Amino acid sequence: MMESLEFQQVPELRDPTLIMAFGGWPDAGEGATQAVKYLVQKLRATKFAEIEPEEFYDFTQTRPNIFLVETGVRQVQWPTNTFHYWQNPEGERDLLLFSGVEPNLRWRTYAGLVIDVMERCSCRSILHLGALLDAVPHTRETRLTGSSNNPDWRRILDRVRAPASRYEGPTGITSAIMESCNRKDFLYTSVWGHAPHYLQATPNYKVSHALLRVVGSLLRVPLNLQEMRRKVAAFEREVEKVVSQDAQIQAYAKRLEEHYGRIFYPSEGGDIPTPEEVLDEVEEFLKGEQRRRGGDGEGEGDGSPEP
Repeated sequence: MMESLEFQQVPELRDPTLIMAFGGWPDAGEGATQAVKYLVQKLRATKFAEIEPEEFYDFTQTRPNIFLVETGVRQVQWPTNTFHYWQNPEGERDLLLFSGVEPNLRWRTYAGLVIDVMERCSCRSILHLGALLDAVPHTRETRLTGSSNNPDWRRILDRVRAPASRYEGPTGITSAIMESCNRKDFLYTSVWGHAPHYLQATPNYKVSHALLRVVGSLLRVPLNLQEMRRKVAAFEREVEKVVSQDAQIQAYAKRLEEHYGRIFYPSEGGDIPTPEEVLDEVEEFLKGEQRRRGGDGEGEGDGSPEP
């Protein structure tokens, strides 16, 4: 197992927390990995370890990329899984930062390598950042959900409106890591930003910004988000440009907006529809709009935008 873990150094850190994100399935619109990338760049974190990809990927599923270097030689870019560290000059908590690609194989072994890095660096807590596609409108604040076995962080998540998710079903590598943390009595927190499933714009900096604000609330580390806010503004302008040219997406987003508050931030009273019920209603609404405009629907799909 240790052959797959390569250290350049083992930093001496003070009560560090590991912030991690995985590309692929748990990274809709690259919202999570872009957040960690921003932290690495802004904090000028130092790379100190990496997990070699050979044992953990089916390269027919997670394909490497090939590109040309300046000399014209072709070079293969393999999936990367890198650890950085940052020593906080103003506080008592340092950080470990990890960005990787969700592996296809040997999840328990992979999770064991993450735990090994934590133990070597005297780290006993993880903050995972994820992003998923959901039936949410692009015009509202980013919906957040989160889970934690740390009571103090659970209270903070409640304050920043990141309620616990009730999802059950297929899961990702982070659940394997969470299971390993529980066996070690490590603290584990996972926060997810929800991205509109009808938008193809990537990266989704709006999700990244929401996740970074949670990082600041939980860890109380100095984060300058000014550049990220500029990225969000540019992202929103591009989205509005695209949406303004598609009447179906406009109608879809408007319908989602009508239900957004009742589903995710309900007040007292009233029956709360499920997200699945909202999707069904939106599809019926779009079909009705198509009939109202005189279309018979043949060869035009069901009127709903592609996910």
